[in-house]
Parts: sequence; structure tokens; C-alpha cells
Amino acid sequence: MAKTPQVSDVLAQAFAAEGCDTLFTLMGDANMYWSEAMSRLPGVQVVHARHEHCAVAMADGYARATGKVGVASTTCGPGFTQIMTALSIASRAAVPVVVFAGDAPLSAAYYIQQIDMAPLALATGAAYIPVRTVDRALDCVREAFHTAALERRPVVLSIPMDLQKQPWPHFMDYAPSAEWLPTPQRPAADPALVDRLCDMIAEAERPIIIAGRGAKLSRARDAIEALAEASGALLATSLQAKGLFTGNPFALDIAGAYSSDFGRERFAESDLVIGIGVGLGTYTTESGYLYPGARTVQIDTAPRGLWQGLRTADLHIRADALAAAEAVANRLAQRGIGARTAFRGAELAAQIAADHPDRKEFPIAAGVVDPRKATMELDAIVPKDWDVVIGGGHYFGIATTHLKGRAAEKYHVVSDFGAIGNGLPAAIGVAAARGDGKVLLIEGDGSLLMHIQELETIRRQGLRLLMAVINDGGYGAEIHKFRAHGMSAETVTHGRGDLAGVANGFGVRGTTVNALGRMAGLFAEHQAANSAGLWDVHTDDTVVSRPYRRVHYGEA
Repeated sequence: MAKTPQVSDVLAQAFAAEGCDTLFTLMGDANMYWSEAMSRLPGVQVVHARHEHCAVAMADGYARATGKVGVASTTCGPGFTQIMTALSIASRAAVPVVVFAGDAPLSAAYYIQQIDMAPLALATGAAYIPVRTVDRALDCVREAFHTAALERRPVVLSIPMDLQKQPWPHFMDYAPSAEWLPTPQRPAADPALVDRLCDMIAEAERPIIIAGRGAKLSRARDAIEALAEASGALLATSLQAKGLFTGNPFALDIAGAYSSDFGRERFAESDLVIGIGVGLGTYTTESGYLYPGARTVQIDTAPRGLWQGLRTADLHIRADALAAAEAVANRLAQRGIGARTAFRGAELAAQIAADHPDRKEFPIAAGVVDPRKATMELDAIVPKDWDVVIGGGHYFGIATTHLKGRAAEKYHVVSDFGAIGNGLPAAIGVAAARGDGKVLLIEGDGSLLMHIQELETIRRQGLRLLMAVINDGGYGAEIHKFRAHGMSAETVTHGRGDLAGVANGFGVRGTTVNALGRMAGLFAEHQAANSAGLWDVHTDDTVVSRPYRRVHYGEA
């Protein structure tokens, strides 16, 4: 006689119907039966994390890599409270994630792990959907996936454990949320505003276009490059769209806080900046000081006149990035407006090609390496078709500026909340999504140590990725901020330890790198091993990244 399915079994089937092929979970009383039911479904990979924050951060990385809704699960109470940072990161990065959060039993008079999940979830920017009756359970699952995909943010689906154990009283008749999603559309720009922008382009001599995450999601590269050529504009990106114009001879890489000195000089000369699919916030515009003499235009599906304390633009156009770029280029051609500028000449292209993110020399101690040169060596030996995950910390300003030649979809920069400790779990999510081992994590030592237990997850799950730890022996961001103020950094300098040995202890191949020129051979060994590897790169802590020198040391 067939066993009557429980609510947890049916909920698992609904998640699979929504396209969930990978679940990142840490099991406890309130989610263990559902997680186990997920593991029995054909085609579903279950990755068992060692920390709840990491489970959600893994789902975040998976979603960034695939464009699908990431799925994570936690138990109630202390399991749920651990994920506030991960939810905040996904919310600020507009990453669609559904978290199956087991909740305290409804029928219990007292339960030690009970906590009100709603205000915690909502405070992070996530949506919160509680399941309170069996009859509404499947509707709530559908709403959770619909909200995550449509609004591009995390959703917490709260389900009491005793409700999950009830027998399912109905037929399994589930229609996934995709059937309810609005037809994808590209909002067109107002023709009158297109003409106003064309007038501004006609008057400009040094225009620059900054494309952001919205342009990347819209797949607007070709259209924006065509507009740049028609208008005589140089190209740049926000941090989250790095690589969008890889290979274009007139691309300045990242705008704002992570611009090269040469790029910053070009922005200072600019008389028109057009932001496409970008927020034009504090970091992208250097709080508005990046282009002091330029008129500004923002093209976005949700433009904001005042954001992060800044006036974003002189003209706002509500439109899709691809549709707007095509419309403006076509209108320029119709009106016979051509580029008025030699801004894109051969000489400038040669200067862009020769640009270097940081030329300052530092004396390097014996037994450690310059992190900038180590990053360039790493960049040279890791193929350009690999995904690169970058966490947060002082090294971040080196990694984001010294990596070159990759497409935008190959960069995953996990810095949206300014938190460290997220690179490792995000890379696990990307590796689980890719399944081919072509994933590089660049992480700091302090950041790695926050969740180093996930090395065991990597080994146990058989995940293949390469981890390069930029190890300066402490919390580099704080080291350089203390020194900039003439203070001792000893309280945040902890020593390099033996991270390679720790990795080996977890069953992951670990190697210490304390000299340049070794990575090509090590990479060949990594490829042959067909497993995960960690390189503990010992770097000199006296090397200050260019962004930090400008902001904290006042270097022009």
C-alpha cells in the first residue's frame, strides 16, 4: 500500500516543478524532512552546507551564475537568524533567491527556537511569505518563486514544522509560477526625451557612456557599442558590469572608485556622461566628483533623481537599456547627427591599450609577493572562459582593477553589502551551477577564515574550483586605515598561519605561494588533479591598493 505523502513531500515536488535542480541546505528540526524529500527527487542536487549563512550565500552565487532562482533552506530560530547578512547581500544585489525556512510548530505552547521571522526578513529587504494552512501551501510556493523572479530579490518562505508533517489531503496539481510571470518586455524610451538626448550628444565633444548591471541583464552590449561609435563616446562600466566591453578599444573598464588614473582623467575632461542601466551611485560617480564638468543622463527602467544622497542626472529616461540605446542611435542617424569629436581616435585607443591600473612601486620583503603582480600572474594563467568570484576586503580593489579580458558574465563580485566572508560560499554556488571545475575564487585570508569550514563541504560534495587566497596576515582594510591615520595596525595583524595546511586537513589540496613565477606550474598540477585546490598566496602588507591610497592616504 502506497504511503500517504506528507506536506513536506508535496512541497518538495512543487520546488522541483519550479525548476529547482540544486538545493543548498543545513538541516535542523524544522527543515530536515523537506530537505530529505528534495534529495529523493530525480535531477535534484543537494549541497549540505556547514553554516546557514553559507547555504544562502551559495544559493546567491548559483543564481548569479545561472540567472535562475537560487534555493536555500534553514531551520528555525538560531538557524534562521544566521542568514541576515546573506539576505541583505542578495537583496541589495537584486538576486532572486527563495529560502525554505522551517518555522516553529504552530501547535506548541512553547518552543525554545521560536522567533518572529517576519521583521527580521523584511529588515533585510527580502519578502516574507508565511504558510499557515495546508490548503494554501502550494499557492505560497508559487508566490515565493513569482516574487523572487519578478522583483529580483530574496524571498523567505516560512513553513511550520508540524504543518509539514501533516498528510497531504489533495491531488498534486501544481502549476509553476512561470505561467503567471508577465511577458518579458523592453520599455521603449519617450521619443521626445530621445530627441533631447540627441541634442545633448550633438553639442558634446567628449561624451562617455557608463553601462551597469541593467545593461548586462538586457544584453545591450552591441547596441551600446553602436551608440558609442555613433556619438563618439568612450565606454565604461559600473563595478557590477565589469567586462561588458571587453575587447573594445575605447573601453575604460570600471568607472568611479576603481577607475585607473588615466580613466579618471578622461572623465574629468568629459562634457556629457550617459548612464545606461546603472544607478549612478556613490562609488560609480565618486560621490559626483568623477565628472564635474559633464551634463548627465540616466537611462534605466527605474530611474531615480536622488539616490545615495546624490543628484543622479540632469535628464532621466525610463527605458530598457537595449531598447533605448537602439532608439537613440537610430534617431541620431535619422537626424544626421554624427560624432563631433576625435575622442575616439587611434592615439587614444593606443593610450587605453597601454593603460595600467597601478604603476607605483613598493619594496617587497623576502618570502612574500606584491599582491598586484600575483593577481596579474593569476590572471595570465587562468583561462578567460573561467568564472571568477571576488569577495570583499582590501585585496578587492586590486583584483577588480587588475583582472582583464573576461566577459561580464564571468565576473561575480560579491560586495553589495560591504561584508567580507561571502566569497567562498558564493564560489561554491557558482561551482555547483557550472559543474565543470572552471571557477576561480579570489579571497582574502580574514574573509576565508570566517567560513573556512566550507572547505569540508567542497571536499565532501566533490566540487572542483581553484581558490587563491590573498594572505596579508591580517585584516588588510583595517591595517591600511590604521596606518593612514598614523596608528599601529598590530591589533588587526594576526600572522599568516598555514592556510595551505588547513586546506589539506580538510581534504582540499593546499599549496603555499611565496614567490612569483610558480603559478603556471601549479595550475597544470591543479588541472591534472581534477579536484579543488587552495593557493595560500603570501603577500606583502605594505602594498596599498590604488583606491585605498586615494581615499585614505589622500594620494591624488
